[in-house]
Amino acid sequence: MIEDDHPVSLLEVRGLVKTFGSARALKGVDLQVLPGEVHCVLGQNGAGKSTLIKTLSGAHQPDEGEIVWNGEPVTIENPVAALELGIATMYQELDVVDGLSIAENIYLGHELARGGVLSRREAAKRTRDLMKRLGHPQLSPSREVGTLSPANKQIVSMARALSHDIKLMIMDEPSAVLDSEEVNNLFRVVDELTSQGIAVIYISHRLEEIERIGDRITVLKDGASVGSNLPVAQTPPRELIPLMTGTDVAHVFPQRAPIADDAPVVLEVEGLTLAGVFEDVSLTVRAGEVVGLAGLVGSGRSEILETIYGHRKPTSGTVSVGGRRLKPGSVGAAVAADMGLSPEERKSQGLLLEEPIYRNATLSTFSRFAKAGLLDEAAERRATEEQMKALELRPAEPNRITRTLSGGNQQKIMLARWLIHGTKVLVLDEPTRGVDVGARVEIYGLIRDLAAAGTAILVVSSEIEEVLGLADRALIIADGHVLAERSTADIDEHGVLDMVMKGSAA
Repeated sequence: MIEDDHPVSLLEVRGLVKTFGSARALKGVDLQVLPGEVHCVLGQNGAGKSTLIKTLSGAHQPDEGEIVWNGEPVTIENPVAALELGIATMYQELDVVDGLSIAENIYLGHELARGGVLSRREAAKRTRDLMKRLGHPQLSPSREVGTLSPANKQIVSMARALSHDIKLMIMDEPSAVLDSEEVNNLFRVVDELTSQGIAVIYISHRLEEIERIGDRITVLKDGASVGSNLPVAQTPPRELIPLMTGTDVAHVFPQRAPIADDAPVVLEVEGLTLAGVFEDVSLTVRAGEVVGLAGLVGSGRSEILETIYGHRKPTSGTVSVGGRRLKPGSVGAAVAADMGLSPEERKSQGLLLEEPIYRNATLSTFSRFAKAGLLDEAAERRATEEQMKALELRPAEPNRITRTLSGGNQQKIMLARWLIHGTKVLVLDEPTRGVDVGARVEIYGLIRDLAAAGTAILVVSSEIEEVLGLADRALIIADGHVLAERSTADIDEHGVLDMVMKGSAA
């Protein structure tokens, strides 16, 4: 936290402009970062945050404007130049290499050597020190990163940044895959960095985090800074939301429609077990109902969803849709039964990023658009455009490459895919991860609209408040076991956490 009343700026960004073809991603961004401060950057998806980060980290070059570092104008030609200045970036999309060990990931590109020979022993020692500093001493330097959870991969990414001599750490949605205890640990690390005079640019969609950890805020909208260097203590969330969205968006969940008394059970899971991961999970979801799995990261929630969908083969137990039992461990059987999944890691597990939007949206329904063995691309585009308009996916351009879209719009493509398919059961794993305030509210509305139309929905979120706000019923999960099932009208976040911490139903 900053204490000096008149500190000298570490970083200043003045009138930054970045254009890609005819699209202006940055239209004049101003930003000032002081030594030892946590400077929060807020904005909806598509506001320009990612472009700003990539420009400061050397991945992009600005077309106009100036970057001043320690009082001197600089040109950051590439990521190596950024690191040499002392700027490290921890991206939201994990940048680790699964096939390498933790130590190899941390020192990839700046390997430790003595006399021209790699020093694995020194790398292992420093890695252990970094893991201890980050509150994860149990992670062995030799462990393969591909075996880690997304939360622990985030820790490796953070350790890689800290392995350099840095003066500024840029953190893009660092808490997105962390549970509450790990978020507390993250904040402890941030406090340690700032106490050493290291500045942090912190990007998050969670306004409660900004209040807790930030010193000042800069808000971006449509590529421009609409609020710069705002003191956190003097800028309540009710003032920030209109700046980000242009409208006064309330933090409310859509009203639940009553479930018909005779609504049939669409999804039924009985005694589902995956040895060593979760055990004896049973649940039902009726037509028009949203059921949530609430628990901490590592409780087995995502693995349960993946097994229900057939991505993992259970040790025992059954999954039925519409009374028909599915073949265990078969994604094809799930899709054929009109079950759809939006996975936690949508970019790596759900989307073909280099393909156009329409190809992603029709991915599960190619046979519907096939004529004489050839795909009718015009029909694919028409079907996609219809869903894009219904979902308010902007701009409604089916030919646009998926990678260029914001996180919120990419999530809408996942929903469009299953709307085109016509799913009876929709399984959502972290449906608003990395999604801004405005898009989050839109997605909440879409989920409830789908339920109101009769879709059975099963949802997982790291944010317990989100599960309770969206779902009609919630199963409380801890260590791979169902502790309890509750109507969400009868339990709050504190009640869920109390059960999880005690490991038993309250």
